[in-house]
Amino acid sequence: MDRNILRACREDPRRTSTDIQVSVTSPNEPVPSRRTIRRRLQVSGLHGRRPVKKPLVSLKNRKARVEWAKQHLSWGPREWANHIWSDESKFNLFGTDGIQWIRHPIGSRYAPQYQCSTVKHGGGSVMVWGCFSDTSMGPLKRIVGTMDRYVYEDILENTMRPWARANLGRLWVFQQDNDSKHT
Repeated sequence: MDRNILRACREDPRRTSTDIQVSVTSPNEPVPSRRTIRRRLQVSGLHGRRPVKKPLVSLKNRKARVEWAKQHLSWGPREWANHIWSDESKFNLFGTDGIQWIRHPIGSRYAPQYQCSTVKHGGGSVMVWGCFSDTSMGPLKRIVGTMDRYVYEDILENTMRPWARANLGRLWVFQQDNDSKHT
């Protein structure tokens, strides 16, 4: 039974104990409880954890990134001096979008030090666009509503370009990620 539980988990680490219970149960054997399944997995070193998040990058884009990096491997500070780097970021005004974990002693769930404060409707967030070069920080522009290509073009024309001319002159290179609204 233990080998079947481990095999089921290794085949698909996202399987829940209920899913594993269904897959390992046979008519001639007793049905292991979900708790027993979790204990067997823990004894074998397979503890439940939140998975690490990573950006989804296609094979084509991965190859293009590596090729770009190889082409610029020998560049020094002088070659990078006239580049402008930019991105958008969301800042939560209160709390986090992610799951929060906490460990507390049994019976102390409602003790103040083990509570996480919340506000109704999430507390809101602010989306901003910003840029920088090797010599200075660029402007931070608040994005109201949804960022689409028209909002992005307006930011480039009326925020980034005047800053770049004032700080870097006329010879600069603008770097951006491959977000679809940037094309």
